[in-house]
Amino acid sequence: MELKRVVVTGLGAITPIGNTVPAYWEALKRGDNGAADITRFDTSKFKTRFACEVKGYDPKDYFDRKDVRKYDLFAQFGLIAADEAVADSGLNAENTDLDEVGVIWSSGIGGLMTFIEEVSGFATGDGTPRFNPFFIPKMIADIAAGHISIKYGFRGPNFATVSACASSANSLIDAFNYVRLGKAVAIVAGGSEAPVNEAGVGGFNAMHAISTRNDDPKTGSRPFDKDRDGFVIGEGGGGFVLEEMEHAVKRGAKIYGEMVGGGLSADANHMTSPHPEGFGAYLSMKRALEDAGLKPEDIDHVNTHGTSTPLGDIAEPKAIVKLFGDHAYKLSINSTKSMTGHLLGGAGVVEAIATLLAVKHDIVPPTINHFTDDPEIDNKLDFTFGKAREREIRAALTNTFGFGGHNASIILKKFVQ
Repeated sequence: MELKRVVVTGLGAITPIGNTVPAYWEALKRGDNGAADITRFDTSKFKTRFACEVKGYDPKDYFDRKDVRKYDLFAQFGLIAADEAVADSGLNAENTDLDEVGVIWSSGIGGLMTFIEEVSGFATGDGTPRFNPFFIPKMIADIAAGHISIKYGFRGPNFATVSACASSANSLIDAFNYVRLGKAVAIVAGGSEAPVNEAGVGGFNAMHAISTRNDDPKTGSRPFDKDRDGFVIGEGGGGFVLEEMEHAVKRGAKIYGEMVGGGLSADANHMTSPHPEGFGAYLSMKRALEDAGLKPEDIDHVNTHGTSTPLGDIAEPKAIVKLFGDHAYKLSINSTKSMTGHLLGGAGVVEAIATLLAVKHDIVPPTINHFTDDPEIDNKLDFTFGKAREREIRAALTNTFGFGGHNASIILKKFVQ
């Protein structure tokens, strides 16, 4: 069958460096840093006392008091990002059959804070099970997708993807496939996460996965730097409206760009560590190129997973060189996690927004916090250290990888009708 073309007609984001897409993009270009001391809980006994929190967030600015009680923070972030994306797209009941619009929204963890509060309350009580009736609906990872569909009356495919830190990239790939197969005319896709709490920080501390650079949190996230010591945990979310091209053109929608390929793979190697040669990353990128019908030399920019972890930051560049060969040294590579931290299940879509806007505006945001080259990383690669760079970007690839060995790669390109 002939596959339909899929374009992006709406974007939404709430991030540690900007609470809307325009604010986020301007911050990326400036090289803003979202890391600071944690405000959400007392960190005095924790190994890590900083994170990339959403700044100036008050749920009452977005929701009435009754709804705040119903939504875990991850779902709040999801609804906010989806609301911006839907409004940006102009999609409504007057120009679209809402039966043909779906929602695929992800979270790697779901309502972790709700789980902490409810279980802690039971554990410190008298044993009587006095649980909030919203406990389960607030906690489950698919609830954000449900709330978004309820708010807008979207009755197309509706579910959540869960693949750890690759979750929202998976949601975009699933949405892309549903639309190009004709299963929906548009899908609101993305993800959100709210892991900056005692269990989230404590759990990642126990794994030695996150930076403990408490004396200098602003430089905690330093992808590809010799002295990196783990990622900086972040929160927030983002959303795309992916739409069938002819439907978008017919209704006169603004088009940011085109999604042309998605690749998925498994490392099949280790519970939390990447394949040391980046073989799973190589496969997901290769499959994305094949899916898009593009050659390696058609790609100008790669937004890496680039978490600032000791092993991951070595494996991914190896995979890039293996796939792209000599063209790897002509790529503009970056890691926007150096600015936002790692949004876990929300990372893939927030980085895909950065990648799409890089394609649209021909600007590669920088990788900040680079101080010392790592001899184990091919430093002939251009990691866009220090400041944003203007260059032609015809098509770009963005990577997202998750615990369990889940790998997802997405290709976005300029839209030409």
